[in-house]
Amino acid sequence: MSSQPATSLSGASSPAAQGAAFRVLSAISFSHLLNDMIQSLILAIYPLLKSGFNLSFGQVGLITLTYQITASLLQPVVGLYTDKHPKPYSLPVGMGFTLVGLLLLAVAPNFGMLLVAAALVGMGSSVFHPESSRVARMASGGRHGMAQSFFQVGGNVGSSLGPLLAALIIVPNGRGSVAWFSVAALVAIFVLYHVSRWYAVQRAASKGKPAARRGGAHQLSQGKVLFAIGILLVLIFSKYFYLASISSYFTFYLISKFHVSVQSAQVHLFVFLFAVAAGTMIGGPLGDKIGRKYVIWGSILGAAPFTLMLPYASLFWTGILTVLIGLILASAFSAILVYAQELMPGKVGTVSGLFFGFAFGMGGVGAAVLGQLADSTSIDFVYHVCAFLPLLGIVTILLPDVEGHKKTAAA
Repeated sequence: MSSQPATSLSGASSPAAQGAAFRVLSAISFSHLLNDMIQSLILAIYPLLKSGFNLSFGQVGLITLTYQITASLLQPVVGLYTDKHPKPYSLPVGMGFTLVGLLLLAVAPNFGMLLVAAALVGMGSSVFHPESSRVARMASGGRHGMAQSFFQVGGNVGSSLGPLLAALIIVPNGRGSVAWFSVAALVAIFVLYHVSRWYAVQRAASKGKPAARRGGAHQLSQGKVLFAIGILLVLIFSKYFYLASISSYFTFYLISKFHVSVQSAQVHLFVFLFAVAAGTMIGGPLGDKIGRKYVIWGSILGAAPFTLMLPYASLFWTGILTVLIGLILASAFSAILVYAQELMPGKVGTVSGLFFGFAFGMGGVGAAVLGQLADSTSIDFVYHVCAFLPLLGIVTILLPDVEGHKKTAAA
């Protein structure tokens, strides 16, 4: 097979030598946008599904749980396997699962088939995220935080577009119009095929060459590394449990408390998710410059004052506060992911699969638990409880200074 088309995608035969390969990063970020836009349609059409199938809040949460748990259980397995046996062409195959799940979502006749559709979309995510995160790191040119943010922001923009497109297209035309978005999945498969060709060329070019020295690798003991990973997972729990309260139930909260229309509530959700996308782009480059631990600290704990005010705010201030929460809270993930990759060098797929998977799992568990809480109390009470979750950011103080340890080791 000729390598020219794949190589031309990046514009360089060696991304590490030539700097960040922005054409590759753009392609994988665009694919992330399409992938997460499709996934967010599930969340965005919850009001339609709830009324169409007479679902309780608990059943709504179960849809999210099915999707998130499928992704979270498989992602670490996929990452661990591809660290040892890279599969460049798994990217378009994974998107094929998402395509099938999307089409099934449009025609599912009952609640059980809705769960199957959600599971298929989750399987697509489980394949997509570990390998695409590896591609982003390969194309980073050493600017790992920037590359992860650039990759991640595509997904966040896609997630923000889901509610807006649902308000403009699906709500007026009905659930069957979800099938129209299969075009986006087909475009993603085409793009990912060419990314996979570039990935395969890079793998072939590196065969037989000695691995690059990991100069300046940290000298932390295995126990300290595992402890630090545990702290990072606590932070992921606080972030994604809180985000589940917004992504799954914010439309219901606005409708219940402020009596807005479904379309108006979905526009508010779009604004929040767009703020999340903007915040994601900030965290990675900032971590490259000032250190990832400081970004993690400010991102999780810094959102707490605004989450604590949110349950008492008017509709106008609710919009302002959710934008601030999205901007601040979203900046953490890229920093957390690259920090973890530096804790466990050479295990990009395993780390990416673990953290993407755990994030998806916590989102799913959070949606299910909060749905049951809303059924037994009220949707307003959910936001009073979740307001305290960002306070867990205080545990960031327990993280070791990986950058400092790397500099010491290098010296």
